[in-house]
Amino acid sequence: MKKTVKEYVLITIGIILVAFAVEYFFIPNKIAEGGVTGISIILNHYIPDISIELLSLILNIILFVVGFLAIGGNFGVKTIYSALGLSSFMWIIKSTLHPYSITSDLLLATLFGTLISATGMAIVFNQNASTGGTDIIAKIINKYFHLDIGKSLLSVDLVVTTLCGITFGWDIGMYALFSVLINGTAIDKIIDGFNACKQVMIVSEKNEDIMKFIMEELERGCTLFDGKGAYTGKDTYVLYSVVGRKEFIRLRNFIKEVDPKAFITVNEVHEVLGEGFDDIV
Repeated sequence: MKKTVKEYVLITIGIILVAFAVEYFFIPNKIAEGGVTGISIILNHYIPDISIELLSLILNIILFVVGFLAIGGNFGVKTIYSALGLSSFMWIIKSTLHPYSITSDLLLATLFGTLISATGMAIVFNQNASTGGTDIIAKIINKYFHLDIGKSLLSVDLVVTTLCGITFGWDIGMYALFSVLINGTAIDKIIDGFNACKQVMIVSEKNEDIMKFIMEELERGCTLFDGKGAYTGKDTYVLYSVVGRKEFIRLRNFIKEVDPKAFITVNEVHEVLGEGFDDIV
């Protein structure tokens, strides 16, 4: 229960960030950066009587219905919550805060809007959810035309940015395309940062003390490998463990105290699954 509440709190924070980026950077500058919000920005130009926020909600509902009929209902509650929640928070921001353009410089709007939006989407994706929308179109294309999901999603976003150029001018269209191109890379980098851990291998005469510290103080697991020093010819052990970044600082300080001559190698890993970390899904 506690884990589920945490997941939905994080998803909510993520979609609030995306909604903020859309309302304060993309909509005022007419940057249709792809996805349902991008389509809504374009449609609003031709149907000004219907707000972008309402168009986004209507499109998400339509896409969920079409997706259910075409590929089945395997969207997950979290994805439905994220998609509909994003439209709702956009409407709340517009209704209560009356958003304005933080900057009219298209490059700044594209960069900051994309970075804030990518951060929010990374938080959502990291909780095994998505904001729905054009992801559903990509899955339909994947099913019926056998095109990879990534390529399908890029194809959809390219169509949206092309329509943006036709509707608002090619300068804005190219900034929208720029946003699409950097968005995926930014999301990947941010997710890597969220999940980054330290993989350590330690050779020390104080293996037992270090192993006890890892298991009892850091509450992490570790593994011992048999080893042999090439220079000394002595039998030894190589201790292997994966710890969080803050835990690594504590571990390094402890090793410095008990065995300053210890040999340590450290690598950064971007995803760890299993006991003590994320479940293998």
